[in-house]
Amino acid sequence: MSGGRDAILQSIRSRKLGAAPKPDVYSAPKTQGDLAESFAKKLSAQFADVRMLDSMADVPAAVADILRGKNMALRVHVAPDSTVGAMGSVEVLREPPGQFDAAVTEVPFAIAETGTLAYAAAKGRPASWHFRPVLEIAILRRADIVPELEDVLTRLGTLPSTLNLVSGPSRTGDIEQTMELGAHGPKSLAVLVIKE
Repeated sequence: MSGGRDAILQSIRSRKLGAAPKPDVYSAPKTQGDLAESFAKKLSAQFADVRMLDSMADVPAAVADILRGKNMALRVHVAPDSTVGAMGSVEVLREPPGQFDAAVTEVPFAIAETGTLAYAAAKGRPASWHFRPVLEIAILRRADIVPELEDVLTRLGTLPSTLNLVSGPSRTGDIEQTMELGAHGPKSLAVLVIKE
Protein backbone atom coordinates (compact mmCIF):
# COMPACT_ATOMS: atom_id res chain seq x y z
CA MET A 1 0.00 0.00 0.00
CA SER A 2 2.75 2.41 0.76
CA GLY A 3 4.23 1.88 -2.74
CA GLY A 4 1.10 3.34 -4.37
CA ARG A 5 1.03 6.18 -1.90
CA ASP A 6 4.69 6.93 -2.51
CA ALA A 7 4.13 6.93 -6.27
CA ILE A 8 1.28 9.44 -5.97
CA LEU A 9 3.26 11.74 -3.68
CA GLN A 10 6.32 11.52 -5.97
CA SER A 11 4.12 12.46 -8.92
CA ILE A 12 2.82 15.51 -7.04
CA ARG A 13 6.34 16.55 -6.00
CA SER A 14 7.63 16.30 -9.56
CA ARG A 15 4.94 18.69 -10.77
CA LYS A 16 5.60 21.29 -8.10
CA LEU A 17 6.40 24.54 -9.87
CA GLY A 18 7.75 26.53 -6.94
CA ALA A 19 6.15 29.16 -4.80
CA ALA A 20 2.79 30.53 -5.86
CA PRO A 21 2.88 34.12 -7.08
CA LYS A 22 1.84 36.71 -4.52
CA PRO A 23 -1.58 38.20 -5.20
CA ASP A 24 -1.84 41.85 -6.11
CA VAL A 25 -2.37 44.11 -3.13
CA TYR A 26 -5.84 45.61 -3.23
CA SER A 27 -6.83 48.76 -1.45
CA ALA A 28 -10.35 50.07 -1.70
CA PRO A 29 -10.53 53.65 -2.89
CA LYS A 30 -10.82 56.16 -0.07
CA THR A 31 -14.09 57.99 0.33
CA GLN A 32 -13.82 61.21 -1.65
CA GLY A 33 -15.59 64.54 -1.32
CA ASP A 34 -17.43 65.80 1.74
CA LEU A 35 -17.01 63.15 4.43
CA ALA A 36 -19.97 64.44 6.46
CA GLU A 37 -22.31 64.19 3.46
CA SER A 38 -21.09 60.71 2.61
CA PHE A 39 -21.45 59.60 6.25
CA ALA A 40 -24.97 61.06 6.52
CA LYS A 41 -26.10 59.43 3.26
CA LYS A 42 -24.83 55.98 4.28
CA LEU A 43 -26.19 56.13 7.84
CA SER A 44 -29.56 57.56 6.78
CA ALA A 45 -29.96 54.54 4.48
CA GLN A 46 -29.79 52.39 7.65
CA PHE A 47 -32.88 54.03 9.23
CA ALA A 48 -30.99 56.60 11.32
CA ASP A 49 -32.01 60.25 11.67
CA VAL A 50 -28.95 62.36 10.79
CA ARG A 51 -29.05 66.12 11.33
CA MET A 52 -26.39 68.71 10.54
CA LEU A 53 -26.09 71.45 13.19
CA ASP A 54 -23.99 74.61 13.12
CA SER A 55 -22.81 74.43 16.74
CA MET A 56 -23.27 72.77 20.13
CA ALA A 57 -25.67 75.61 20.98
CA ASP A 58 -28.16 74.00 18.55
CA VAL A 59 -28.10 70.62 20.33
CA PRO A 60 -30.79 71.26 23.02
CA ALA A 61 -33.42 72.31 20.45
CA ALA A 62 -32.57 69.36 18.18
CA VAL A 63 -32.77 66.90 21.09
CA ALA A 64 -36.15 68.33 22.16
CA ASP A 65 -37.41 68.07 18.56
CA ILE A 66 -36.30 64.43 18.29
CA LEU A 67 -37.95 63.52 21.62
CA ARG A 68 -41.20 65.24 20.66
CA GLY A 69 -41.16 63.45 17.30
CA LYS A 70 -40.98 60.11 19.15
CA ASN A 71 -43.67 61.13 21.69
CA MET A 72 -41.13 60.76 24.50
CA ALA A 73 -40.75 62.78 27.68
CA LEU A 74 -38.32 65.70 27.44
CA ARG A 75 -35.74 63.76 29.44
CA VAL A 76 -32.41 62.21 28.47
CA HIS A 77 -29.76 60.18 30.25
CA VAL A 78 -26.19 61.45 29.90
CA ALA A 79 -23.04 59.74 31.21
CA PRO A 80 -21.74 61.33 34.44
CA ASP A 81 -18.36 62.22 32.86
CA SER A 82 -19.88 63.53 29.62
CA THR A 83 -19.10 67.06 28.45
CA VAL A 84 -22.76 67.45 27.46
CA GLY A 85 -24.25 70.12 29.69
CA ALA A 86 -27.69 71.63 30.23
CA MET A 87 -30.29 71.01 27.53
CA GLY A 88 -32.74 73.87 27.98
CA SER A 89 -36.25 72.41 28.26
CA VAL A 90 -34.89 68.84 28.26
CA GLU A 91 -34.19 67.32 31.68
CA VAL A 92 -30.71 65.77 31.93
CA LEU A 93 -30.29 62.72 34.17
CA ARG A 94 -26.75 61.57 34.91
CA GLU A 95 -27.62 57.96 35.58
CA PRO A 96 -27.75 54.84 33.39
CA PRO A 97 -30.71 54.65 31.01
CA GLY A 98 -33.36 51.96 31.16
CA GLN A 99 -34.70 50.12 28.14
CA PHE A 100 -37.48 52.68 27.52
CA ASP A 101 -35.33 55.78 27.97
CA ALA A 102 -33.43 58.11 25.66
CA ALA A 103 -29.69 58.62 26.04
CA VAL A 104 -27.39 61.29 24.64
CA THR A 105 -23.89 60.03 23.86
CA GLU A 106 -20.72 61.55 22.46
CA VAL A 107 -19.09 59.78 19.52
CA PRO A 108 -15.28 59.86 19.30
CA PHE A 109 -15.18 58.84 15.61
CA ALA A 110 -17.36 58.05 12.61
CA ILE A 111 -16.56 56.29 9.34
CA ALA A 112 -17.77 57.98 6.14
CA GLU A 113 -17.25 54.91 3.93
CA THR A 114 -19.89 52.88 5.78
CA GLY A 115 -21.91 55.43 7.78
CA THR A 116 -20.68 53.90 11.03
CA LEU A 117 -20.23 55.34 14.52
CA ALA A 118 -17.09 54.08 16.28
CA TYR A 119 -17.20 54.04 20.07
CA ALA A 120 -13.87 53.32 21.76
CA ALA A 121 -14.14 52.17 25.36
CA ALA A 122 -13.08 54.94 27.69
CA LYS A 123 -13.88 56.43 31.07
CA GLY A 124 -17.11 58.37 30.74
CA ARG A 125 -18.31 56.35 27.73
CA PRO A 126 -19.94 53.20 29.12
CA ALA A 127 -20.79 50.73 26.34
CA SER A 128 -24.17 49.97 27.91
CA TRP A 129 -25.35 53.48 27.01
CA HIS A 130 -25.31 52.48 23.33
CA PHE A 131 -27.34 49.31 23.81
CA ARG A 132 -29.87 49.83 26.63
CA PRO A 133 -32.00 52.85 25.66
CA VAL A 134 -34.82 52.69 23.15
CA LEU A 135 -33.45 55.91 21.59
CA GLU A 136 -29.82 56.94 21.30
CA ILE A 137 -29.03 60.51 20.29
CA ALA A 138 -25.36 60.66 19.35
CA ILE A 139 -23.37 63.89 19.16
CA LEU A 140 -20.59 63.84 16.57
CA ARG A 141 -18.19 66.60 15.61
CA ARG A 142 -17.70 66.91 11.87
CA ALA A 143 -13.90 66.89 12.35
CA ASP A 144 -14.17 63.38 13.85
CA ILE A 145 -15.54 61.84 10.64
CA VAL A 146 -12.78 59.87 8.91
CA PRO A 147 -12.77 58.14 5.49
CA GLU A 148 -12.47 54.51 6.66
CA LEU A 149 -11.99 52.16 9.63
CA GLU A 150 -8.21 52.14 9.24
CA ASP A 151 -8.22 55.90 9.95
CA VAL A 152 -10.05 55.28 13.24
CA LEU A 153 -7.42 52.73 14.25
CA THR A 154 -4.62 55.14 13.31
CA ARG A 155 -6.15 57.95 15.38
CA LEU A 156 -6.65 55.66 18.36
CA GLY A 157 -2.99 54.65 18.41
CA THR A 158 -3.38 51.76 20.84
CA LEU A 159 -6.41 49.54 20.65
CA PRO A 160 -9.03 50.09 23.37
CA SER A 161 -10.46 47.16 25.31
CA THR A 162 -13.62 47.47 23.22
CA LEU A 163 -14.46 49.15 19.93
CA ASN A 164 -18.19 49.17 19.15
CA LEU A 165 -19.21 49.91 15.57
CA VAL A 166 -22.79 51.12 15.16
CA SER A 167 -24.40 51.49 11.73
CA GLY A 168 -28.00 52.39 12.52
CA PRO A 169 -30.58 51.12 14.99
CA SER A 170 -30.23 47.57 16.28
CA ARG A 171 -31.95 45.03 14.06
CA THR A 172 -32.25 41.30 13.60
CA GLY A 173 -33.99 38.87 11.27
CA ASP A 174 -33.76 35.95 13.71
CA ILE A 175 -37.45 35.98 14.60
CA GLU A 176 -39.33 34.16 11.83
CA GLN A 177 -37.02 35.83 9.27
CA THR A 178 -38.83 39.14 9.85
CA MET A 179 -36.74 42.28 10.31
CA GLU A 180 -37.10 43.59 13.86
CA LEU A 181 -35.69 46.93 15.02
CA GLY A 182 -34.47 47.33 18.60
CA ALA A 183 -33.92 43.66 19.38
CA HIS A 184 -30.40 44.05 20.79
CA GLY A 185 -30.04 47.78 21.24
CA PRO A 186 -31.68 51.10 20.43
CA LYS A 187 -34.80 50.94 18.31
CA SER A 188 -34.04 54.47 17.08
CA LEU A 189 -30.78 56.26 16.41
CA ALA A 190 -30.37 59.98 15.80
CA VAL A 191 -27.00 61.56 15.06
CA LEU A 192 -26.32 65.27 15.45
CA VAL A 193 -23.31 66.26 13.34
CA ILE A 194 -21.79 69.48 14.69
CA LYS A 195 -20.07 71.62 12.05
CA GLU A 196 -17.89 73.69 14.41
